[in-house]
Amino acid sequence: MLRYALNRLVSLGLSLIVASLVIFLVVEVAPGDPASFMLGINAQPDTVAALQAELGLDVPKWQRYLTWVGGMLTGDFGTSYTYRTPVSEMVADRLWISLPLALYALALSTALAFPAALYAASRRGRPGDMAVMGATQLGIAVPNFWFAMLLVLLFAINLGWFSAGGFPGWDDPLAAMKALTLPAIALALPQAAILARVMRSALIDIMAEDFMRTARAKGLTRSQTLWRHGVRNALIPVLTIIGLQFSFLLAGAIIIEQVFFLPGLGRLIFQAISQRDLIVVESVVMLLVFAVILVTFLTDLAYAAVDPRLRRRA
Repeated sequence: MLRYALNRLVSLGLSLIVASLVIFLVVEVAPGDPASFMLGINAQPDTVAALQAELGLDVPKWQRYLTWVGGMLTGDFGTSYTYRTPVSEMVADRLWISLPLALYALALSTALAFPAALYAASRRGRPGDMAVMGATQLGIAVPNFWFAMLLVLLFAINLGWFSAGGFPGWDDPLAAMKALTLPAIALALPQAAILARVMRSALIDIMAEDFMRTARAKGLTRSQTLWRHGVRNALIPVLTIIGLQFSFLLAGAIIIEQVFFLPGLGRLIFQAISQRDLIVVESVVMLLVFAVILVTFLTDLAYAAVDPRLRRRA
């Protein structure tokens, strides 16, 4: 297990190095100079040059890359060009919205997907299975931002049970969770549909194995066999989807945060791109990439815990 974990750590480190290079190069080659954007089209060249020197944009790109990477290793993500605020503080303020939202949505999607998948797999080919598969197909097809607007129209405008947007802060945890409920549902619906379909397929494959037939021959009912032997063996592809879903929910909620006016990481990236605040874009995207790679690493460790064959191969 230790050797397997070390191998995955080396892969994680190499992935982070490649990701940092790609992010820096992609952001830096984008058209538009931050200093010129901040000063406007009528700014004098000497004024632009002075602001570039103040922001550290007048040094070679390789030096800026090394400074940026070295700062991140020590916890210094730089200073925002627009707000003149440390990027780490901006990320910390917004992470307390995006992270609970991602966890909330992941919990909802898992709570919806697992019972639906078990129900469908235990009734393969019956009307219940077809109903669940039809519902999941609809959940995948419906865009989450459109579903979010429907939720606002129904529960915020017509019924008045929730607010249409905004975030009150964590001083009142109940109000904060209430404000995150509709966004979490909008994010969870397509993820639950995908997870339910994957788990159903995995369970159906497992139920066709010889050890499952042996368990039935020993007197276990179909439900008992499914719970005691099928679920754990079907978890490997499900863990992959759950890990990818958490990464998507953390890094890919830009549109949902815009719909509900949530000041999270997604909205921060959107604003930084529109303002050509390169250091914010680079640092936040790199942080999200690190979160994705870390979740993948933890998922691999979960694989090894569930399937001993991976540890033996390592």
